Amino acid sequence: MDATNFFKVRINTLIPGKPVTFDLYVRVAGQIIMYLRNGDQLTKDKVDRLSAKDSGSHFYIRDTERVGYRDYVHEQLNSDQFDAFQKAQILRESSMTIMEELFEQPDVSIALEHSRPMVKEFVHLMDTEPTAMAHLISLSGHDFYTYNHSLDVAIYSMGLADALGFNKKELEEMGLGALFHDIGKRQVSLDILTKKGPLDDAEWAQMQKHPQYGLIILNEQNVSDAVKAACFEHHESFVGNGYPQQLPGQDIHPFGRIVAITDTYDAMTTQRSYNVPMKPLDAVTMMKEKLAGRYDPEMLKAMHSVLFKLKAA
Repeated sequence: MDATNFFKVRINTLIPGKPVTFDLYVRVAGQIIMYLRNGDQLTKDKVDRLSAKDSGSHFYIRDTERVGYRDYVHEQLNSDQFDAFQKAQILRESSMTIMEELFEQPDVSIALEHSRPMVKEFVHLMDTEPTAMAHLISLSGHDFYTYNHSLDVAIYSMGLADALGFNKKELEEMGLGALFHDIGKRQVSLDILTKKGPLDDAEWAQMQKHPQYGLIILNEQNVSDAVKAACFEHHESFVGNGYPQQLPGQDIHPFGRIVAITDTYDAMTTQRSYNVPMKPLDAVTMMKEKLAGRYDPEMLKAMHSVLFKLKAA
């Protein structure tokens, strides 16, 4: 079967004892074959054993049944059967393979179309489960990968925007902008993106162009100026010495100011080949004390409140 007609799912998003509402396939020796039929179910022991081996690259659903899978996940997020932490796990795990697909999808309009329902689910969970954001943050990846990074920056950004009093529609736009904040890196050489050591001057000049590349890409899509600002302005500095426009303080769009904080925070708290991850509160404290000029001080203060919610959870 042609894998282009399928999308990946993680096996631990299936609920033991609950019939699935789609056909599930597995990849074996390069072939995609039927594993579970619509209406069948898995035992908890089976899900646990498969989850231990699942890297997110083994199980598939036909693209024509995408809405059915989305509804299946949504039903779990509205069920009294699971607590807030379990719901956060289900949503994050179901989002990870979608994120991988988004970054591999050459058509950005399709990536945007598939990401919007996912962002709505995050905002819905935040609205219905007060502790959900803290749980989502606690589940964030500790290793830096492009997929993890963009999803985690989106989660942090929605949490920070929520703490700042943004409304539901603004939270959805914030999540979308944060998911696509680095879309311009599609136009940067992979050698530069994956380089282990420091970039030289020419490489750094190329890397610094990714906000412009991202704006060019998003200008061709049906997205708001706020979403574009999250991409184009997230490397601006509050004191006016950032890039690409050297915008000062309040001239930077709020979405750009938020992603500037959450992007840096995620970089400081995840493991990469060249750094040791910092503890969450240590990272924000360092941003406030040693990097203070780069960020909106009121937003940094709000970021502390988001992290205290995490600690309480």
